[in-house]
Formats: sequence, structure tokens, C-alpha cells
Amino acid sequence: MENFSSTQEQEDQELYEHLNIVVDKGQSLLRIDKFLMHRVENASRNRIQNAIEAGNVLVNQKTIKASYKVKPADEISVVFPHPPRDTEVYPEDIPLDIVYEDSDLLVVNKPAGMVVHPGYNNYTGTLVNALAFHFEQLPQLPGNEGRPGLVHRIDKDTSGLLLISKNEITMTKLAKQFFDHTITRKYVALAWGDVADNGTVTGFIGRSLKNRIVMDVYDDEEKGKWSVTHYAVLERLGYVTLISCQLETGRTHQIRAHMKHIGHPLFNDANYGGDKIVKGTTFNKYKQFVQNTFNILPRQALHAQTLGFIHPSTKKYMEFEAPLPPDFDAALNKWRNYIVQPQ
Repeated sequence: MENFSSTQEQEDQELYEHLNIVVDKGQSLLRIDKFLMHRVENASRNRIQNAIEAGNVLVNQKTIKASYKVKPADEISVVFPHPPRDTEVYPEDIPLDIVYEDSDLLVVNKPAGMVVHPGYNNYTGTLVNALAFHFEQLPQLPGNEGRPGLVHRIDKDTSGLLLISKNEITMTKLAKQFFDHTITRKYVALAWGDVADNGTVTGFIGRSLKNRIVMDVYDDEEKGKWSVTHYAVLERLGYVTLISCQLETGRTHQIRAHMKHIGHPLFNDANYGGDKIVKGTTFNKYKQFVQNTFNILPRQALHAQTLGFIHPSTKKYMEFEAPLPPDFDAALNKWRNYIVQPQ
């Protein structure tokens, strides 16, 4: 158990499970801090209480107080913003879809389903494992251990463009562009409902108090980091809308959380309520159509399509675009066919 302070910087990071306990059926009611003292190595009650207060102890995937009493069959997780093992990256011969490459950087088109960097339960098969195989040495900056070359991330089930640096100077300069919000990042997303023609979503994004896996949008700066997403309608498809989203900031799950916040969760986004019918009819034919489309696109409908930046060496602006992947394209065509058929 570690002494963990709950700063917003740490709140914004992905959380990794270090310990999982399913409480015995015969367990009597007992305060969780006392319960964990006997099950966590070298942990004082004070350290456990600090971890609970910081939100790093979950019961049935929800944060609790130190006074919570464990019950039989409770599932207890201890989570932290770093993997529970060393940060060494093991090279793996995994094909990369390289859109652009020079001596300083490369642009990669990541498929949906590929984790970007090693973490809990994903130590192999990640983009970083592939990069470690294809390039002898990638830079690591302080606070970026285990993520060589990465200056930003996209979610596992989001497809699209990622920018990778090959040396420390390039990485530092690119990181500055991300920090200054001068990078161009445009996504294509399929959202539930009839989205307004265009608009901007803002708010402070931080971890949900009910479910630490997802992010919520708050109006209190103490609960999150400022975030801005601009969106515009590309195509109306009946009960869903194809939109373009341009990021002004780059917070965890930003587009997914923002669209849920305004009542338009992304199509088939399980964590944000998009994996059920949000808009439409009650007819069985429609329900089956939606389920079939979920099967075609078994992930959130989000694709990082456009990436633009100033090259750190040439000082010239470069912009790249990745076409929609086949699963996304097929789901769109299914909706297009649906809305032209007589219902």
C-alpha cells in the first residue's frame, strides 16, 4: 500500500489495479481499513486511510469511506495511476501502420482494440511494445516512464492517428505544442440523437465520484481540468448524427464525456451509456437493426482522423488524415440504408 495524495494531475491519469479481493461469504461486518490491514503487505492503517480518502480503494467499482464495513461477496480493488510492476518495455514484432516517418518523428494509424502503452493486464501487444521492436531507442521524459516516444494517447477502442517522437528534443518540443493547445486534432464520431448544427462543449473534466473508470464534466475547477471541444454536424442519419470534433484541450475521454454531458453519448460507447438504444422506436425490427450495427462496430464510434503540428526541425506545419476504418464505415452505411428504407 502506498501513501497517495489526491492531486488533480493524478486524477487525470489512468488507474491500474494493484490488488483485487473478493470477500469471503463467511466474513463478518468489519471496517474496510481494518480489513485491509491484514491483507496488504507493510501497510499501516494510516496509509490505508490515506489511500481510501484519495479514492484509490474501490468496493464494487465505487469509492467508499474508511468507515465502510465490508460485506460478504464485496469486490475490493486497490488502484493507482501506475502499473503494479516495472516500467520496462518488452519489444514485440507487431505490424505498424506508419503514415509518415522521418529521422525525428513518425505518425501512426492505430487500429481500434490496440492499447497504446503497457499497463495492468496489458503488458504485451501494445503500440509501445511494437515501437520498441521497430526502433532501437525511443526517448523517455520524466513522468513518462513506460511510454517511450509518446506525447499523447488515444483510448484502446478509439482508432486513428498518434504522433510519436524519436528523440528527446523532438519530444520536448512536441509536448510543448500539446501543452499550448496548438496541435490540430480532429475526430469523427457517431453520436446518438439529433445533434445541434454546431457548438462548443466546455467544463472541468475529472473522474466520476460514482465510477472511477469514467470521467464526468463539472462546473467546479477543484473537481477537474478545463476542457473545450468544438463540434459540427457532418451528416444526419435519423436517430444518430455523424459529427466532427476538434479538441482545444486533450483530457482523458474528453469527447466521450462531453457528448454524454450534452445528452448525445457516442454510438456503442459502453462506459458512457451509448451501448443501448438512446433514440428511436420501440419496434423489434429497429432493436434488431441497432444490435446488428453494434455487432458491426463493437466499440465506441470514435476515430482520430486529422492530426496537424509544426515540425520541430523544419518549423513547417504538417497535417495528416486517416480514413475511417472498415468497421466504422460499415456501420455508417448500415444507418444510411436504414433511413432510406420505408419503415
